[in-house]
Amino acid sequence: MPAESAREHDGFSLALEAGVAVITFNRPEKLNSLSRQTVLDLCAALDSIEANGQAQAVVFTGTGRAFSAGADLSGGVDTFRDRRDAAPGAKAVDSRDFGGILALRLFASTLPLVAAVNGDAVGLGVTMTLPMDVRIAADTARFGFVFARRGIVPEACSTWFLPRVVGVNRALEWTMSGRLVPAEEALAAGLLREVVPPDDVVSTALDHARSLVEASAPVSVAATRQMMWHGLTQSHPMEAHRVESDLVRSLGAGPDAIEGISAFIEKRAPRFPTPTAEGLRPFRRWWTRPDF
Repeated sequence: MPAESAREHDGFSLALEAGVAVITFNRPEKLNSLSRQTVLDLCAALDSIEANGQAQAVVFTGTGRAFSAGADLSGGVDTFRDRRDAAPGAKAVDSRDFGGILALRLFASTLPLVAAVNGDAVGLGVTMTLPMDVRIAADTARFGFVFARRGIVPEACSTWFLPRVVGVNRALEWTMSGRLVPAEEALAAGLLREVVPPDDVVSTALDHARSLVEASAPVSVAATRQMMWHGLTQSHPMEAHRVESDLVRSLGAGPDAIEGISAFIEKRAPRFPTPTAEGLRPFRRWWTRPDF
């Protein structure tokens, strides 16, 4: 990804702005709806962003009046059919909910993720934001968990994420009714961190993304993100204690801790030397992923 430049993909663009990758959904005529291929391309783009090391955080936003209307329904009644119905012998991955594929990739991110919700976020357009770390929205945005109104059920692992974000009773109300939730209600429920005028959404999100990472070690940020999200499934504090003890012991003897303490004592900005992928590699065993 060339620095400070944009690359176009089918359904979104990718740019780097002062150390923050910005993914912009750019099909406003389709309300930024997402096809299966766009989802796979998004996953590949996240792989690339993490691999090249130029970005320290990722912001997602949309063009036009919607953030995203969710899954592309141009396939009509066949949109949600199990692909194995039409292709005997197809691999199991072809039958997976593609929103869930995206949600799991976002969940595994080593970079902080911020949603800059410029307009309505409906279906996959809202559930894809749940594995993100911060959601900032325009005061005109609405959020729709509309699946029951389409005769299906919530997707993108949202039955795992949404109750953890807003509580199970609120999650049930929103998903069973399928009504559009205004930004102020979403803010009060904890779905959003902040509501701002539409013209300020992206700049506010960029500022917040930079505030998460500008003074912190990238490996520490990545590890903390994994520890917090995976900690939601731990059954006892002892499990967190094991992980924390391992990382504190190992990272505490490493170059980033030496630099962080030295910078603090010398009253200067730190320059953390360890690349994220390299620093995180010894601890991946704590965050294994189940098979589908």
